[in-house]
Amino acid sequence: MPVRTTAATAGRGPATSQIRLRHRTVHGHRRAFRMAGRGPAVLLIHGIGDSSDTWRDVMPELARHHRVIAPDLLGHGGSDKPRADYSLPAYANGMRDLLGVLGIERATLVGHSLGGAVAMQFAYQFPERCERLVLVGTGGVGRELTPLLRAASLPGAQFALQALKLPTVRWQFGMLVELLKRLDTGLGIDAPDLLRVVDALPDLASRNAFIRTLRAVVDWRGQVGTMLDRCYLTRGMPTMLVWGGRDQVVPAVHAGLAHVSMPGSRLEIFENAGHFPFRQDPARFLAVLRDFIATTEPAPYNAEQWRRMLRTRKPVIVRTSQEGSARVPPAPGEERHGAAATGAVPLRRDA
Repeated sequence: MPVRTTAATAGRGPATSQIRLRHRTVHGHRRAFRMAGRGPAVLLIHGIGDSSDTWRDVMPELARHHRVIAPDLLGHGGSDKPRADYSLPAYANGMRDLLGVLGIERATLVGHSLGGAVAMQFAYQFPERCERLVLVGTGGVGRELTPLLRAASLPGAQFALQALKLPTVRWQFGMLVELLKRLDTGLGIDAPDLLRVVDALPDLASRNAFIRTLRAVVDWRGQVGTMLDRCYLTRGMPTMLVWGGRDQVVPAVHAGLAHVSMPGSRLEIFENAGHFPFRQDPARFLAVLRDFIATTEPAPYNAEQWRRMLRTRKPVIVRTSQEGSARVPPAPGEERHGAAATGAVPLRRDA
């Protein structure tokens, strides 16, 4: 049955044990996801090598007032791991199709790391389906990236990941993790979660999917792409950036760069957190996320405004007439005739 996402059904949240892993087949591949709660939809997108389980500390509380969907990306967790396209556009398409199967038209997107880049790509490809954007230690901003992930993109990385499953190597890696924690380094803060991600690659199919996903966005020099050239399109899209002040996986300097590139964005720095602030301080993360949703309105979508921004690479100020229509001023030299001459575009009444 289609999932209702109206505010009238809000207010009933489940216990953690009730948020079971479900499966739906989309385009012939099984997609795993967790879903709970009633209300406006919130889509939680995990990072590379991770799964929907990464949100376990925030999902039950968030589900008290929202329909929360946390998928396992294709190639991750309980989802199938085919030889397939693991690019950002493909993942964005997958998120659209899963929401479509579940009967959810629009959602607030919360993306962590790779999931943040997927969320940005989704908002770029399907702006009419995105209400808000929350980017947590997101990829897709600058080139800088931890050497660990850059090394994992090199030839032969599959064998290194396989070696980590050997008892002796696993013990040595665990000792390194403990040392990083005792030295109180940035990577030491994230070491338990990084080790958890490695442990989530139990077989060859999982490791191959991880490498294919990583190489789609990373090479030996760092991240291969950026969304900064399209950030002007976030004008009118409520956007919040959440970063750990001690993040060494995706350095916190990216937070400031993204903040100044996204008009009207909100920035939250968790000073003592690393790359997983929603796990290291879930109470604060829930507080800022709830406040952000409560104090912003879902983004309206205006096709004419979107077209004009694409043509001019500038945010467009939309004037509203007394009749309740958005008036987009014509570009210089652009002739308009008949009804188009008014520049009137119907506004969404639910915006």
